[in-house]
Amino acid sequence: MDILRIAILEFCRQRPDTSFCPSEVVRRMYPESWSEFLPDIRQKAFEMYQEGEILITQKGKLLDKEALPVGPIRISKLK
Repeated sequence: MDILRIAILEFCRQRPDTSFCPSEVVRRMYPESWSEFLPDIRQKAFEMYQEGEILITQKGKLLDKEALPVGPIRISKLK
């Protein structure tokens, strides 16, 4: 079972019309130590994006699926 994948998909289910920051997911899961998990959630989200499960945007534009993003990103459900 991949808990980060499940958590991202659950956020997508709860927010079908809005995007969210990866930090929101890990803040809910690990309120005391969320920042330790930020690289992991970003990596998992990028993998899911590459596999076509979710969308990831940066400054309102879809990311290149070949390059790991630097800076803030937003996750959203596939339309």
